[in-house]
Amino acid sequence: MKKYLVIGNPIEHSLSPKLHNYWIKKNNIDAVYDKKLINEGDIEDIISQVKNGNINGINITVPFKQKVIPFVDELTFEANKSQSVNTIYKEGDKVIGHNTDMVGFELGLKYANYNVKNKKIFILGAGGVVSSIILALKKMEASQIILSNRTKKKAEDLKKVFSYLEIIDWGKTPEFQMIINATSLGLKKNDEIKLNYSDIGTNKFFYDVIYNPKQTIFLKRAKMFGNQTENGKMMFIYQAHQAFTIWHKIMPEIDDETIKLLDL
Repeated sequence: MKKYLVIGNPIEHSLSPKLHNYWIKKNNIDAVYDKKLINEGDIEDIISQVKNGNINGINITVPFKQKVIPFVDELTFEANKSQSVNTIYKEGDKVIGHNTDMVGFELGLKYANYNVKNKKIFILGAGGVVSSIILALKKMEASQIILSNRTKKKAEDLKKVFSYLEIIDWGKTPEFQMIINATSLGLKKNDEIKLNYSDIGTNKFFYDVIYNPKQTIFLKRAKMFGNQTENGKMMFIYQAHQAFTIWHKIMPEIDDETIKLLDL
């Protein structure tokens, strides 16, 4: 039986096992997919288990998307460009680090029927998934990408890679048409992002990378003020779909049943 894992810290919120095991069963694959809470010191050992065949594939979530890079043998184009890895697999005798977040974000927005072309986008956060989002937004021809992070240095480090980014201080709110919460604020019930929703106005697009819980305070408040909202569920499904296809050489179906599976 093949073995797959998602690693992260925290990890209890992850619905990856639910989705992957559903597809595994539906496609009659002899495999199992689990989640594992790890610390940074565990990364080398877990990736060596991919090398020796004890684990067949790994998904990576916060906060390890950059931290796994030194332990893989090669990066795909997407992982190298974003300097972020969310999927690991073995090819020949080499452990490959790949990124499916870029295409996941892009397809998720298409599913939501939102077009970012010529729009001002404001990103909150500078963590592992953000470089993938920036690249996807640039590809989709956003006119301006503004970013704010609690630790300004992390935001400035991203600007060294993406010179077109505009960095502003945490707590300030620029003019925008779409705002993306790419922080972990919202995983806990009382987490709140300090935004003056009444000043922001209506008819903006609020997007939260978090998909569990389904409605973060960020999205609830935005809706109260007459804005369009979307959580990260479809991005999550599409990035998982890409990883599943790489590992099993089968393209699983994304149907209504798949989407409802993740409704909590």
